[in-house]
Amino acid sequence: MDRTTLAWIAFGAYLAVTAWLAWLGHRKTDSLESFALGRRDMGPWLVGITMGASLSSTATFIINPGFVYAHGLSAFMHLGVAVGLGVAVALFTLSPTFRKVGVQGSALSLPHWIGVRYRSTLLRVLFGAVNLLSIAFVVLIVGGVQIMLEQTLGLSPTAALALTIGFVFSYILVGGTYAHTYTNTLQGILMLVVALAIAVKTGGVLLQDGFLADLNARAPQLLAGVNPGSSLYNSVFSVYVAGFVVGFAVVCQPHLLTKALYLKEDRDVKRYVQVTLGVTAIFFSLMLAGLAAHGTFAVGEVPQDRVMAAWLATQFGDSSFVLISVALVAAGMSTLDGILVAMSTIASNDLFLPIAERSFLKDRTPEARARAAYRFGQCTLVAMGGIAFWICYGQLPKYLGIFGQVGVYGILAAAVGPVVLGVLRPEGEGLAGVAKAAAVVGAAVHFGLYFGGFDPNPGVTATWGIFAAGAVTALGAARVPRNGHAGGAAAEEVAS
Repeated sequence: MDRTTLAWIAFGAYLAVTAWLAWLGHRKTDSLESFALGRRDMGPWLVGITMGASLSSTATFIINPGFVYAHGLSAFMHLGVAVGLGVAVALFTLSPTFRKVGVQGSALSLPHWIGVRYRSTLLRVLFGAVNLLSIAFVVLIVGGVQIMLEQTLGLSPTAALALTIGFVFSYILVGGTYAHTYTNTLQGILMLVVALAIAVKTGGVLLQDGFLADLNARAPQLLAGVNPGSSLYNSVFSVYVAGFVVGFAVVCQPHLLTKALYLKEDRDVKRYVQVTLGVTAIFFSLMLAGLAAHGTFAVGEVPQDRVMAAWLATQFGDSSFVLISVALVAAGMSTLDGILVAMSTIASNDLFLPIAERSFLKDRTPEARARAAYRFGQCTLVAMGGIAFWICYGQLPKYLGIFGQVGVYGILAAAVGPVVLGVLRPEGEGLAGVAKAAAVVGAAVHFGLYFGGFDPNPGVTATWGIFAAGAVTALGAARVPRNGHAGGAAAEEVAS
């Protein structure tokens, strides 16, 4: 049996099991709340594996090893170590309070949480609109999965693209969060098994006699903690400071921090964070495969985004390569479905509802409004699938990783200030204006610096945006008494 036939059999089995899990999720999804968060009855192991799988997507398994291949150890220190430390600090410090506020306010999404915290409908809608930038991450993941399906199943780019979008968007359309969580558990287990196999292979290459010495002789910059010849990772700031800041901020993505709201009890938060970090550490180690690929390919011989798929094909036999490829596809789908749930929820709950309940649905019952919002969210999923197909059709963006980072980091630069302020300060009304200013300044600085040519690394421009937002937050919050308001800064805004 040739590799392609074997791949179709394995991938077909994966599709069948995933579809069955999605159907189980569909049977428990009957409202906007159950679509967005399930019934808030999940255990820490289930949510932790789901969170780890969502954190470690196509970017971690397929795209980021390409950065390590092209830029060396400095890329791993940024994307793996510094980002990982930032993620850990953010999860431990933000998750407990975020969950308490979210449960008390019945928040269904990150923008909803911000609206509840600051008692501001305007902020809720603003963040709903900003989070639509997640379409950039959708394109990154769809493109990465497309690359794997082309190589594994022998599909044309268009067929691989259609299969990716058609399958994932469909099972989330019907199953929501339960489908996302159930399938992510399967996907996370597959990813863990394959991650260990790739880690063993990578370690064998890196530790073999003479490999590192030979690589150092050929390209010493690839083994430097800071690579002076890199366009992205050429300073302590770009590698370590920006990595940590962005890692902290990554948790504030709409499909990540809200995972704490899936849990059944407050006491489950600590274990959920521990499980998440353990799973994520294993996944992040795979980026070192980008260095190991230099034992097979010369510098620049393979396009950056395709080096991981090409290297794996040379390192494993047909059966092993097929199983690994299916797991890498699962890695992409595990994050994609989480983003889709979040974006659909935001579109329905934070963009549609606040407008509809004050206009054309104002005379309807809350139940009727929720049903209409649920349907709007499903239509939004279909539209996002069409947009992602249009962007990826014909030719993928030159660097998928950079394309995704630019958009997603805009969300981070806007969200970190309001989220951290909302966690640190128990009152919210008088701080709505501060949160709004921080969001606008953070996003504006990031996009202004990046598109103005300040630095080609989106992590650097996002870090300066986050610093600017932090300064606005600190100065603004200092003017607001802890138990009062500052001149009615947001008195005109009342959250629904």
